[in-house]
Amino acid sequence: MERKRRLENRSYSYDDLVPGDWFATPELVVGVSHIDRFAELSGDFFGLHMSDAAAQKLGFPRRVAHGLLVLSLADGLKNQSGSRLEAVASLGWTWSFDKPVFAGDTIHAVIAVLDKRPTAKPGRGIARLQFEVTNQNGETVQSGTNELMMLRA
Repeated sequence: MERKRRLENRSYSYDDLVPGDWFATPELVVGVSHIDRFAELSGDFFGLHMSDAAAQKLGFPRRVAHGLLVLSLADGLKNQSGSRLEAVASLGWTWSFDKPVFAGDTIHAVIAVLDKRPTAKPGRGIARLQFEVTNQNGETVQSGTNELMMLRA
């Protein structure tokens, strides 16, 4: 997808967006506390996520954040951005876990509008967004699309 217009820091309805529009989220350091709290909420206490020693036995240098935690954090960063989308509901995700995110890594996302379509329900439209989540080294760690129901102007 060719990025065209970088969105300003304001609110955008479905009708304000055109394919190619994009924005970047703030950054976030993925801490041990994020991983521990996600494990408690999800019940996923797999050793890779819970200790450096277990991660090292599996060939990783230190604890690896849950993939779904990073996806959740990326969606949260979208909602903390200066460019705000007037969302109603997330309708689905198509997602890839490209590289591990380690405790202590800094992530952010670039989000672009791929396409959009109106709905039968008045006042609503669906935008398909492309996410690219990168770490502090500029490496893509996760990527994919999200269908987002939005308010129309």
